[in-house]
Amino acid sequence: MDDYLQRIGATRTSSLAELHERHLLSVPFENLCTHMDTRIVLEVPWLHDKIVTQRRGGFCYELNGLFAELLRHLGHDVDLLAARTVGESGRLGPPLDHMALLVDGTWLADVGFGSFTLRPLDWRSREDQHDPFGVFRLADSGDDVEVWMDGKPRYRLDLRPRELAEFVPTCWWHQTAPESHFRAGPMASLALPAGRITVTDKKVVRTENGRRTSTDVEDPAAAFLDHFGLHFRQSSASGVLRQL
Repeated sequence: MDDYLQRIGATRTSSLAELHERHLLSVPFENLCTHMDTRIVLEVPWLHDKIVTQRRGGFCYELNGLFAELLRHLGHDVDLLAARTVGESGRLGPPLDHMALLVDGTWLADVGFGSFTLRPLDWRSREDQHDPFGVFRLADSGDDVEVWMDGKPRYRLDLRPRELAEFVPTCWWHQTAPESHFRAGPMASLALPAGRITVTDKKVVRTENGRRTSTDVEDPAAAFLDHFGLHFRQSSASGVLRQL
């Protein structure tokens, strides 16, 4: 865990808010394994090797799964919560579509949703919560809790605590199903102090202080390496990215 703290530029005395923010500024949200011959394994040693040793990123199950382990190591009480994401049409995704964390019964932490809150949200509040990345609100919805960002619902949380292994089937579905949006193309995205940078196999999009720039990608391998230090090469035979 000391290596993990070093990876995100934090210490054992860092607050939850500092750990959360530094994680988002250090570890990319990325789906490259989905476009390689690498099956994601939701076990702590595998996640630690990928995110800490290899200095990779991941999506929600990986990022929040390992972050939960770090928080527990530092003395926090952490529940894994399952969520159903809300699509542009307003339709809910499948159960266990997303994973978020309830920390010490007080804070909603989520370092695995891509463009989202920079700091944990107050679990007890149902008022607007102003964050550097937007305005958030938690709303009760029957037995569930919805999380809203800038006036739009992002996901609905089931309050029953889960185990990491319970997310394995949906993780596999996201990695393999043609319908999964993670199959649309390789991407990596990282929060910036005043915005975000996202790289795909077609574009580099950077947003800072409200200004958005977009440039075409000619060499995806070079783009992932230059912007995230991710060493990949594209197979000319299959058109998928494979790790060097």
